[in-house]
Amino acid sequence: MDTKVTQRPRLLVKANEQKAKTDCVPIKRHSYVYWYHKTLKEELKFLIYFQNEEIIQKAEIINERFSAQCPQNSPCTLEIQSTESGDTAWYFCANSKATVPNVSPS
Repeated sequence: MDTKVTQRPRLLVKANEQKAKTDCVPIKRHSYVYWYHKTLKEELKFLIYFQNEEIIQKAEIINERFSAQCPQNSPCTLEIQSTESGDTAWYFCANSKATVPNVSPS
């Protein structure tokens, strides 16, 4: 049984105006997949999340130069069509069996 999320490549270095792609193999039987990124100067930021193959929520950056997909029985992918210096960051994939609804603070 898979007990962890696998993300490949672990390190990816690209020059400006190149395509960059990372894959994520989620834990089997976990329906939710999330992508985040973190730059040196900013906090962890949400990019997109899927339930199975369907996009549930995404940040505005997705569909500009960034795209993501999570086909059934294949690795999920996050791709940058044409890299820029501001794209330098750590990109994280995570997944879970269930999710919780947004809760507003009281």
